[in-house]
Amino acid sequence: MDTVTAWRDYELEAAGLTGMSLGKVEAAGPPSEAAARLWRSGARRVRLTGTTDLRPAANSDAADAARTVRRLCLVRELTAHAVYVEWELRLASGPDVWRPLNHLQPPLVLSGPPDPEQTLRTWREEHYLCKCLWRQGPGFVQIRDRRWGELHRFTVDEPDYQEAIALLADGAPAAAVPAAILEDFRSERLVGDVGEMVWWLPYRVRRWIQEAMAI
Repeated sequence: MDTVTAWRDYELEAAGLTGMSLGKVEAAGPPSEAAARLWRSGARRVRLTGTTDLRPAANSDAADAARTVRRLCLVRELTAHAVYVEWELRLASGPDVWRPLNHLQPPLVLSGPPDPEQTLRTWREEHYLCKCLWRQGPGFVQIRDRRWGELHRFTVDEPDYQEAIALLADGAPAAAVPAAILEDFRSERLVGDVGEMVWWLPYRVRRWIQEAMAI
């Protein structure tokens, strides 16, 4: 997936007006750079092709897992820019498998949970920008996570942990991350596993929805 369809407006009706379509736009390279290029080009609504499939059977191959992680990272980065993302998501069966992802723009179509339509309604109703983010300070990284309904805040000042976050930002093989650090991230549900790949779930804050003191 190196191209997406993009429009200059968030609203579907406005996106259909003359001059609003950007057509097919390249989204190659690191997801953070691709999302930034799309934003600078004027994209405010983006459609991804195909279905993002997180079932283990769909990601047993290393190349498939890497493609899935790249797609998830692109959705994360577009969400951070407040771009409306049209995407489809297929999860493994389970009632709460979607919750670690509920800071991302809700998909248009969801399958996997026992009641996917109700799950998707809940996701849409509870979604807001800055739900799970990180910011870079002088010598530390701070993570603010409200995916579970209350604020969980973490401050990371250890250099090796910050290096791991940088490595995981675009996804990396689990074997490339020190086991103890990866276990700490997994225990706080800050990373997602896709086959042999692991990716960083929080997005870097790009756009505040309230005054900074209220976040």
